[in-house]
Amino acid sequence: MAGGAQARTARGWWRRKSTPAKVETYTRWSYHFFGVAEVVSAGVPAVAQAGVRVGGLLMVLVLAHAGLGAVTAARALDWTRGRREQPVRLLGALGAASAAVAVTAIGIGERGPGGDGVDGAAGAVFSVVLIFGAGVIALGVRRRARVFGMVAGFAVGAGAVMFPFGMPAAAALGSTLAVLLGAGFLAFTSVFSVWLLDAVYELDEARETRARLAVAEERLRFGRDLHDVMGRNLAVIALKSELAVQLARRGRSEAVEQMVEVQRIARESQREVRDVVRGYREADLGVEIAGAQGVLTAAGIECRVSGVAGGLPAEVQSTLGWVVREATTNVLRHGDAKRCEVGLRVREGQVVLTVENDGVGERMVDGSPGAGGGSGLVGLRERLAAVGGSLTAGAGDGDVFRLVAQVPVRPAGEATA
Repeated sequence: MAGGAQARTARGWWRRKSTPAKVETYTRWSYHFFGVAEVVSAGVPAVAQAGVRVGGLLMVLVLAHAGLGAVTAARALDWTRGRREQPVRLLGALGAASAAVAVTAIGIGERGPGGDGVDGAAGAVFSVVLIFGAGVIALGVRRRARVFGMVAGFAVGAGAVMFPFGMPAAAALGSTLAVLLGAGFLAFTSVFSVWLLDAVYELDEARETRARLAVAEERLRFGRDLHDVMGRNLAVIALKSELAVQLARRGRSEAVEQMVEVQRIARESQREVRDVVRGYREADLGVEIAGAQGVLTAAGIECRVSGVAGGLPAEVQSTLGWVVREATTNVLRHGDAKRCEVGLRVREGQVVLTVENDGVGERMVDGSPGAGGGSGLVGLRERLAAVGGSLTAGAGDGDVFRLVAQVPVRPAGEATA
């Protein structure tokens, strides 16, 4: 049972991460695995081939190099995300450590105890350390030209270091090619990983920006409508009030007529503002569902709709239309959804609207388990309560978030036949 609880905790921890956070976590652990791969591919065979004494020394060197590489990779990834300065000293230390371990390994192979096992173990450590060192250093280098130059430098250095030990040119050329190909592949992997991570974060920021722009556009529309309604009327009220003041100072009876007109325009303005607000608040359910499906599809989220909104009372459609708006906003802004299902049905005098999506993220604050819902859901509950309805929202089975709104076909308090 303890193991099952830990597994559920781990799954919950992973599900709560956003897509960029998941990609970043995967990238970080991949580079930690590079250190494990380095030890497994060079350190462990060295002990088996060269014996405990010589192989153990090589293993210690590989372990130290792999540990330094893991730390450097973590700091370099932080730098790519703008969380710290470029780890120049660590990058230089890793490059120096790679060269030192490689020279030590080739020295042990040529000047240490003889035997094919020692030579093979030393050669493997020599190549692997240089390859992995170049791959990790590429994470902390911004320009591609510098990455290419660094890889070429490691490859040329691998061949050049063999000549002082009297090794043949063919062996030096072979080492140069091996390091060039291996380091080039890992360096390309590092550059691509950083590019992919940046792209995922930029796409996530673009999605949030799009949602904010949609909200801002709606506010601007509402502001324009209010300005169109109130701008002219307020100007007329100001002019007539000024005229009434002038007439009153002269003792003219027309001042009363002007103030009566001001009252009339003020009441008319109140009515027009209520009409604007009412039109803003009222929503056609069918139009809202179609719009939500179009927006979600454009965002790359598969959206399925079941049920027909026709024939429902206008007040019910308006209330549920707001539910669809808020639910769509939550799916776009707070989750990491790949699919969304919107269902509408009438049963036992109740209209039931269900919105269900996958990809529940840690930023999905509204309606998150134990959070009690955010301000958006609180507002929806108030709207639904005004017509005798109810709202439930929360995480379902697996990676699913479900929102269910119920509204009576006849508003609460209305007499039934």
